[in-house]
Amino acid sequence: MIPKMFDRPVYLKEQKGLVREITCVEDAIDFLEELPERDRDLTHDATLKTCYMSHDGHKPLRVAREAIRAYGKKKGILVDDRAVPQWMVKPSAGGGRVSL
Repeated sequence: MIPKMFDRPVYLKEQKGLVREITCVEDAIDFLEELPERDRDLTHDATLKTCYMSHDGHKPLRVAREAIRAYGKKKGILVDDRAVPQWMVKPSAGGGRVSL
């Protein structure tokens, strides 16, 4: 299956000083699905539902991108894309995680 790519990536902080590059709706879904139960709430559920709806073609990709971006901002884990130099971003085959 061809990934449904965003027009621009979204960068979110993870534990241990890592940054994850979210380049497509599948990356967003993976990020949200990997969060522990204790970190899930109504915002998480709504964001995940929006991403699944976009994945299934019921919402545009830009809506999923904005949802995961808004989630990151609300949770304080959104990283400004200008703060992440390109040399710090691993290729997508590497999972998109880099150290800050």
